[in-house]
Amino acid sequence: MNAPLLLDRRAFLGRSACGLGGIALQSLLAQAARGESPNPELFRTIAPKAKRVIFLFQSGGPSHMDLFDGKDSLDKLHGTNLPDSVRSGQRVTGMTSGQSSFPVLKPIAPGKRCGPSGVWISDLLPWTQKIAGDICVIRSMHTEAINHDPAITLANTGSMQLGHASAGAWVSYGLGSENENFPAYMVLISQGTGKNPDQPIFSRLWGSGYLPSQHQGVILGAGREPVLYLDNPNGVTRNQRRATLDDLAALNQRYATEAADPETIARIRQYEMAFRMQASVPELTDLSAESAETLELYGPEVRKPGTYAANCLLARRLAERDVRFIQLFHRGWDQHIAITRQLPNQCRDTDQPSAALVMDLKRRGLLDDTLVIWGGEFGRTIYSQGTLGSASSGRDHHGRCFSIWMAGAGIKAGYVHGETDDFCWNITKNPVHLRDLHATMLERLGIDHNRLVYTFRGLDQKLTGVEPAKVVTEILG
Repeated sequence: MNAPLLLDRRAFLGRSACGLGGIALQSLLAQAARGESPNPELFRTIAPKAKRVIFLFQSGGPSHMDLFDGKDSLDKLHGTNLPDSVRSGQRVTGMTSGQSSFPVLKPIAPGKRCGPSGVWISDLLPWTQKIAGDICVIRSMHTEAINHDPAITLANTGSMQLGHASAGAWVSYGLGSENENFPAYMVLISQGTGKNPDQPIFSRLWGSGYLPSQHQGVILGAGREPVLYLDNPNGVTRNQRRATLDDLAALNQRYATEAADPETIARIRQYEMAFRMQASVPELTDLSAESAETLELYGPEVRKPGTYAANCLLARRLAERDVRFIQLFHRGWDQHIAITRQLPNQCRDTDQPSAALVMDLKRRGLLDDTLVIWGGEFGRTIYSQGTLGSASSGRDHHGRCFSIWMAGAGIKAGYVHGETDDFCWNITKNPVHLRDLHATMLERLGIDHNRLVYTFRGLDQKLTGVEPAKVVTEILG
């Protein structure tokens, strides 16, 4: 007789408990719906120099001695065998470990000293030579990885293990979005003419991992539908879509409150973002308002959607719209063979647009609060892969040292950091690990990398991981 009463009491107590938790949850859910960090003050403890990041990721491993670390000594060493004392038993990949000799290959093109620091930049990069006074070249980057997938994963997520959140997702989580019409993290992909096709890249490189899914990168592609599945189905009007989303949001909100499921709120937010992007994306990709001078600055490929040049211009337009993290992935840098043909082609893809982006940001007053990073996952070997002098020869992977450049957001302009030995094989001064690069990037955004954490499976996860990481203070202005 009392069973219905007991059931009602249990239901009441259960619902009351959920209700109390729901009160606390509502604040978090509302923040998630707006794409905000749970509490940015927890992470942003440093005066920020950057409002946004543009990461020009050169996938495949650009050859550092051919582009930014040429030395007079290499002319003399050309053709000699790389000494065992320099290699010191370090690993090389299976693609060259069986070679009977390791002949030194000097830079495939001459270069010149540029800018106030006299940084050596290859003649393959004449436009980058022009901005030498605006960039900081780091010659002492290093990584443990010697193969593409773990190396690219480390460069983009802070770990060689799968499942971790990407750098852009961490920034989105830590700082949220400043523009309700675009995601905080946008991704653009292009294929170069160096090695085509090059190593594949995977969506986990811009994924959210264990962070809420709203922080994953959103791809902006080429063609009629730059963001997939954004358009309404045929016969559905915008007003009808609005009414459908309102009804769906009400149902999802009810479920999220009852089940305490923030991912459902993330889904609501993504529906709403997609609705707003139906208007914002066409406006973004319409280049009709760009001057002829600007289009000429980025080069002849800028009018071809999906090219690196077009993506660089879109990166500037996204920066103007306060998108927090903008990442370009450009494939084609894996020059194992035919380096004398492939590398010049790859440089033609990227040189003018990369320099144009820096110039364009600078003249619009955006470089002061935009951090631009150019670089790949590792460098290349000083020795020739294959017969020295053969048209089919190239360079193997090398993680012991490689070069990147950075610009804007208070990074020292016209500056060179770090040194390598005469063989461009080992670092001799100021080593910078990829973890240090991530820590420095976060510092420019005002984030202490040790405080930007997310508890997952009992561990406080960080972009910079559990091993020591430091901000590279020497490159900060």
